[in-house]
Amino acid sequence: MRVLFQGAFYFYKQIISLLSASAIHFLPLADKNSGSQRKHWHNWYRLPPSWVNPLLILIWLIVGISLRLINLTAKPPWTDEFATLVFSLGNTFISVPLDRAIAPDILLQPLQLNPAATIGDVIHNLATQDNHPPLYFVLAYQWMKLFKSDGGLISLFGARLLPAIFGAASIPCVYVLGRVAFRSSLVGHLTAAMMAVSPYGVFLAQEARHYTLAILWVIGSLTCLVIAARHIQNRTPLPIWVALFWIVINALGIATHYFFSLTLCTEVVVLIFLAWLQLQTSSPASELDGVKGKGEGGKGLNPKPSALSPFPSPHQALLTCQTTSSKSLFFSPPWRRIYAVAIGTCVAGLIWIPTLLENENRGALTEWIRGSRVGLEWLSPIFQALGTLIAMISLLPVESSQALVVIPSGIVMLTFFIWAVPILLRGIKIQLQHPENRMMIQVLAGVVISAIAIFFIFTYFLGIDLTRGARYNFVYFPAIVVLLGASLAVCWHPPQMETEPGKNEITSIGKWGINGKKAVMVIWLMGFFSAVTVICNLGYQKYYRPDLFVQLIQQTSSTPVLIATTHKTYVHTGEMMGVAREIKLANSLQNPLFLLAHQDRDPNASTIALENTLKKLPRPFDLWLVNFHAPVAETVKTCVTSDTQSLPPVDGYEYELYHCQ
Repeated sequence: MRVLFQGAFYFYKQIISLLSASAIHFLPLADKNSGSQRKHWHNWYRLPPSWVNPLLILIWLIVGISLRLINLTAKPPWTDEFATLVFSLGNTFISVPLDRAIAPDILLQPLQLNPAATIGDVIHNLATQDNHPPLYFVLAYQWMKLFKSDGGLISLFGARLLPAIFGAASIPCVYVLGRVAFRSSLVGHLTAAMMAVSPYGVFLAQEARHYTLAILWVIGSLTCLVIAARHIQNRTPLPIWVALFWIVINALGIATHYFFSLTLCTEVVVLIFLAWLQLQTSSPASELDGVKGKGEGGKGLNPKPSALSPFPSPHQALLTCQTTSSKSLFFSPPWRRIYAVAIGTCVAGLIWIPTLLENENRGALTEWIRGSRVGLEWLSPIFQALGTLIAMISLLPVESSQALVVIPSGIVMLTFFIWAVPILLRGIKIQLQHPENRMMIQVLAGVVISAIAIFFIFTYFLGIDLTRGARYNFVYFPAIVVLLGASLAVCWHPPQMETEPGKNEITSIGKWGINGKKAVMVIWLMGFFSAVTVICNLGYQKYYRPDLFVQLIQQTSSTPVLIATTHKTYVHTGEMMGVAREIKLANSLQNPLFLLAHQDRDPNASTIALENTLKKLPRPFDLWLVNFHAPVAETVKTCVTSDTQSLPPVDGYEYELYHCQ
């Protein structure tokens, strides 16, 4: 134990030292004697300075990939993951029979490898039965060929490994975004460090879904956005390679998830804001005001730029260009290529419109985020959005079923945020005071604020509650992490204020004596323990627990069982696939059967299917009605109702038990 603590302490010191070495690149906040610092760290580590950044990135990558691989298959797959598995194999849910009793192997048949399936089958099945674009599924189709089947079924480890790799790849990518945005390796490293341990990032990386790939495209698109913003500020042409890269990234993002278009909407809002600021600082009226100020006591000779504007003051604009009309301004070099990027992106997005219009299942698959609200339910989206934001940084086991765990976890999280929020806000405020970083804070904060606004517009005005799906927040998640890294950079290198001539004093921006590097490490450790919470299924818990439901059946039923559910879409097929998979792995139930009673507009259709099935089955057997939303069949009333109130609830599975003797 002593050796373990000594090793952890040594690792802690090395991380702090390496980060301090990289901090000399943070020019806006670093000490002036950067050359002596670089020489000091070179002598301390006997390493070339060029090795420091790659070594730190490697450390964050190792931490991130380790957290994403631990317990990767410990949690059972849920309905959305089953959709990924089935469609990635080129299979379809249509092959599962409805309205009759079937064995688990028949229900699980779409999860078997299909050598005859092609990429064309993957694309066609998605276009006709799902509401997602095909890029990730095509990649998964090729990827799954590298793994052997698991008991005749597709490998869950292989399916989840691909998004875990994409999630780990976001760590060095977000480092690039942070460094490009703030021209600081320190910001880049702190951003990558927080991405590595973000509980939200770990949650998405451990699911066989496409969100981590979409996050990579968001990072790439935001990188192009900050480059474009800097060219707008400098009024220089956007490089052709950046414009082409931007179009390709946006096209790939839309082909991965349609909600990537929400990221594009936030970028449009930010560009409009930058155009408005540029128009304000370059309009003839502004220039005239500068001239008037010059004639009134000389006060206009050197006016200060606005604290909110990243662009030159009116007087500075007058020195560079005499009279700039708004028409010529918006056809200046940076804007012409930005328009080209917008046109190229629109073309890449419009090609998917026919697919969306032809998909008949699109409305049925999104029913869960639609609905009306009554009373206090109008406030739930606000708390859902706030909860997702908090869980991007910190998430202790507040979802545990034990009060002795929930209460202390909630107190620790509340205390942590009472202490950390002022520190983070102060860091952003200090960054806004620096001309080099002000615009980047405005750009990234604009992405976050406009994304949240779009979510609330969909929720309150269109009746589509996007806040219910925490995973949809991937559209602005990288911007949150970069803002966090920029704020922590101020904590790592606090600014110095001159109190007396020749004396500088570091300002204190923390409480309880926790400042500077200690504050950064506490925030990072909170993220680390939050990630551990997620991988132990104590945070971002699975919506469905078929493993617990199968254990309940084993403990309760001593006769053959029929598990019946109402069926509308493949979502309900996936619910039963989870149960069938656990039964197959446990291999303890004797001849279990499943009934997917299809239901369109008439709920009695499911009742009739259940009635006909029960008449054909030999007795005795136990009937488990699971998520069965239809009138109970008359034949069921001849069975003995079990007291399910004494049985434990199971997430995702509402059940009733009948003993048919």
